[in-house]
Amino acid sequence: MKTRFQFIVTVLAFLFVCTISAQTKTPKLENSLLWEVSGKGLQKSSYLYGTIHMICSKDYFLSEKAKSAFEKSDKLFLEINLTDPNEMSQMQQLAMGKEPLSKKLTPEQLAKLDSILKKSTGMSVQQVDSFSLLTVLSLISIKSFGCTDLKFYEMEFSDTAKKRNVPIAGLESVKSQFEILENAYSNDEMLTLLEESTAEETVELVDAYKNENIEAMYAVSTDKRFTSEKTKKQILDNRNLNWVKQIPELIKQNSVFIAVGAAHLGGEYGVINLLRKEGYTVKPVMN
Repeated sequence: MKTRFQFIVTVLAFLFVCTISAQTKTPKLENSLLWEVSGKGLQKSSYLYGTIHMICSKDYFLSEKAKSAFEKSDKLFLEINLTDPNEMSQMQQLAMGKEPLSKKLTPEQLAKLDSILKKSTGMSVQQVDSFSLLTVLSLISIKSFGCTDLKFYEMEFSDTAKKRNVPIAGLESVKSQFEILENAYSNDEMLTLLEESTAEETVELVDAYKNENIEAMYAVSTDKRFTSEKTKKQILDNRNLNWVKQIPELIKQNSVFIAVGAAHLGGEYGVINLLRKEGYTVKPVMN
C-alpha cells in the first residue's frame, strides 16, 4: 500500500514545484519554509508551510519550529487529501492515459519521447505506452533525485496527523488538478519538460530547499523556455487565487496547518502576498 501511495504521489509531485514560470514583483521573502498567519480578527494563528513534496531520505528534514506549529494546529490541509480512498482511486485511474501514447503522439514525438526515456530511465516508449505524459514526467523526475529511498512530506504530515487524530483535508481534488495540468501544456511543451528535467536542476532545488530559500526555489522553478504566460496562470496563479478564497473560512475559528509546494508561496500571486492583500499578517517563523 505504501509503495503504491508513493508512486501515485510522484505522478504530480514534480509538477507542483518545477514547472512554474513567473517573475516576482513583491518584496524579497525571508528564508523560511514556515509562515504564521494572524490578524484580521483571527482567534488563533494558522501556518503556511512550503514543501518540496519528495526528497531523498538523507536530505529530508523537518525543523523544530515546523514540528511545534504542526503540533499546535487543529487541522491539516494539503493540496490534495491523499488519505481519502476515493481520491487515491481517482488518481490511480488518471495516472493511466485516456489513450495509448502511440496514438496520442505523432511518430516524431514518439521518437523524441523514446530517446528521452532511454537516456534518463533506461526504459523504452513501449513500456510506458498506457501511461499519461504526466505519469511519464513523474518517472523521470524520480530518477533526477538520484536515490531510491525518497520520502514524501505529504505522507509524513498525513501519518503524523492520523496518529494525533487531526482531521486532514485538501484544497482541491485530484480530478481538478489533473485537468488543470493536462490542459496547461501541449504535447510538445510536455516533451520539452521531459527533456529539460535534469539531475543538476534537482540538486539546485534541493539545496535551496534545505536552506529554506523560497526565493531561490522560485528562481529554479522559473524557466520561460517551456512555460508560457497562459500556462503559468493555469498551474500557479489561478490555483493560488482559488486557495486564498477558501483559506479565510478555514482559519476563522481554528489553527490550521496548510502545507503546499514551496513555489506556491512566492511571487506577486503567491499565497503569502495574496493573504497579505486580504489584510492578514503573514510573517516568517525564523526559530
